[in-house]
This record gives sequence, C-alpha cells and structure tokens, in this order.
Amino acid sequence: MEFEILQVYGENMSMDETILEAAAVGREVPAVLEVAEAEGLSPVLLLKQVSSGRVVIMQRDERPPLGIGEGLKTKVNANVGTSADLPHPDVEVEKAKVAERYGADTVTDLSMGGPVDDILRRIWEETTRPLTTVPIYQTVAQRGSFESMTEDDLLRTIRRHVAAGVSSIVVHAAITFEMLTELAKTKRIMGIVSKGGSFTSAWMLKTGEENPFLSNFEAICEILARKDVVLSLGNTMRSGCIHDPMDGLQWRELDMNADLARRANELGVQVIIEGMGGHVRPDRIPEYVAHYKEKTGYRPLFVAGPLPIDIGVGYDHISGSVGGALAAGAGADYLCYITPSEHLALPNAAQVREGVVAFRIAAHIGDTLKYGPRPQDEMLARHRRVRDWEKQFKLAIDGERARETFHRDGTGTCSMCGKYCAIAVMEDLLKGSTYANPQI
Repeated sequence: MEFEILQVYGENMSMDETILEAAAVGREVPAVLEVAEAEGLSPVLLLKQVSSGRVVIMQRDERPPLGIGEGLKTKVNANVGTSADLPHPDVEVEKAKVAERYGADTVTDLSMGGPVDDILRRIWEETTRPLTTVPIYQTVAQRGSFESMTEDDLLRTIRRHVAAGVSSIVVHAAITFEMLTELAKTKRIMGIVSKGGSFTSAWMLKTGEENPFLSNFEAICEILARKDVVLSLGNTMRSGCIHDPMDGLQWRELDMNADLARRANELGVQVIIEGMGGHVRPDRIPEYVAHYKEKTGYRPLFVAGPLPIDIGVGYDHISGSVGGALAAGAGADYLCYITPSEHLALPNAAQVREGVVAFRIAAHIGDTLKYGPRPQDEMLARHRRVRDWEKQFKLAIDGERARETFHRDGTGTCSMCGKYCAIAVMEDLLKGSTYANPQI
C-alpha cells in the first residue's frame, strides 16, 4: 500500500496549498492519510474523492482531521450558542463539552448574546471537535439591526472567525432579489425558516442591495483558502413544514449552490452543500437526497433533520432522527442534530445529550442502509447472548445511559425477564449443544 500511495501522491503538499489544491495535482496530503486510516479506506481512493469534491476534510490545529462525504461514515453536528434572551457563556461552553462527550463529530457555535468572541474562544479551548460558525449571526447581534450592518462588517466577522481557528463557516449566498420577490407570491405555509437565510434576506430588503455573500463570494473564498477553512453553503429556501413541498425556489437555490460550489473548488476551497433539511414528507426524503447529490456533483450533503412530521413537538429529536436515518441511508453525509426543545426553547445540556445520541443512532442506521450491517451490532449481540453487560455498555452508543438503566436479576439476567429469560431458558434445555455454547 505504501508504494501505491507514493506512486499516486508524488511530492509533499506545500505549506501554501489547500488540501483541495494539493489533492487535485496528486501531492501527498497528511490529513487524507489520517482520515483514510480512521475510516478504514484506501488512501488512494480517498485522495480521488477529495480532489473531486465528494469528500471534505475538516482540520483543527493538531487535532485529528475529520472526513465528511461519500463512502465515509455519516457525521453528526451539534448546535450550541447563546441567544439574546439567554446570554450565558458558561452554559453554552458546557453544552459544547456535553455534545463532544456523547459523540458529536462537529460543534457549531450560533451565539448571538453576551461576549460572542469570548464564547467562541472558550469553546475552542475546552473542546477538541471541528468548529463551525454562521458569521452573520454575530454580525447582526453586534450591529443591532439589519440595516446598520455593512458588507465590510460581514467580511470582518468572517476574518475574525477564521483567525480564531474555526474549521468551517456557513453563508447563505444562493438567494437573489428576484427570488425574494417570487417568495412573496408563493402559497407556502411557513415561508423562510432558515435563521441565517432570513437574516441575509432581511438585510437585502432593508438596504436594497443584492446578496452580500454572493457579491463578495470570491473575496470570502480567498479568506477561507488562507487557513483551509471549509465553506458550507446554506439553504435559505428549505421547507418549514411537510405540507410545503420542494418548489421552484428550492430548485433554483440548489442550482445556484451547485454553481457556487464549483467556483469555490476552483479557488481551492472545499465545500459542503446544505440542503433538503427542515421538514420533508418521509416518502420524499430518498428522492430529494438523490436529486441534491446528483445536482451538486455528489458533494457532501448536510441536512438539518429532516423532520418527517410536524406534530412531534417536544420529541422532535425522535422525529428528526427518523428523518435523519432515512436521509443518511439515501446518501446524506452529515446530519445536524435536533433536540427535544426544537421550536420551543434554547436547549439545556441534558437536551443536547438527547439530541446528539438520537442523531448518532440515525447516522448508524443510515450507514447500515448505505453500507450494510455494522460490525458493532454483531459484537454487541454476541455479548448480549452471554449476558456480558460491561462489554455491551462499552459498545452501546450511550453506554452511560445503558448502565444507568440496567437492573440485574439475581440469576445474572436483567429484571425484564429474570429467571424466565428466553436465552437462559433455552441454554438450560440444550446444554452441551453448540447453541448453548456460542463463540464470542
């Protein structure tokens, strides 16, 4: 394998090249080697996936890089961050730590209240996962109104976040005045539900100017390329309820994002496409995912949820995990978690845990659909067969919860069945058989 890698890579990646630029010309990319090892993939194949834009590599200082995209395990993002009503930095930092503890692959800081720069710095210092921001959030909060915000303000925030060490940023560049005019004529129930998209649209309508992210797209890419920061192209026009089907505005935004992704790649910037998230009828999730992937050249697809029903309020982490599993199984690469407080309140730390675990389950189900049964499931089943509880806890997605819930019967089984455990009953009756003596 080492000989094959050297034949493909050639010379080493230079310091002033981005991962995408180096991969495109076949140079050795250490981050690609690390991700390939972590994912159990051929480095040669992964290099090709990166060079084609189908996989992105998020980096963060000396931490292990993270791969997102086609052929890799489905990843999960957790949102944290203060609001204007609840500007408590300590709480949000703790939530970021909880998200990491329970398996979030990335964390996004959406803070809009309190000392936002300090919150981002503290999350960066006290966690190890790649961090994402949506720069327009902080810019709006600090300027106090949409009309007082300038394009220079937005660019300064982007520069500040890149300098702070974020791994990716989100911009909503694929909306135009013409699209906003058309939106006013639609029969949508929910209109725009994307927060970043609504901020961008509000600025456009208040100032009479075209989309600032679209007008400054190449300048933004130049800023990101200097630190090899991944660009996430947001989806303003996603559906806010399952009775708002995909419409012409969403297809146009998708086409624009696909064009912008190609342009960003030409400028050396890796791209994730946000799309198909929000609220989507369950029967339409697979076809929409397939359409997004095809239209964007199979670039990494990031979906929020999606929620396949609207009436699960208070349990939207469960509803969303069902939609997320369907989306991941159909080809989505990256899921944004939803917590029980979705549509209701800023989540607390316990709700962050619930959301992360629910979407890790969704990601695992999605990977099972995409790649076949996972070995962890077989290993846990074998340990369950012999009632090895500790090994089951170690393999479980949330082993702490499993241990907290467990109640042992005096016979060594759990208290659900006790001495009438189906497995134990049959083992006793078939003593000496292969069935009664399974191989672990």
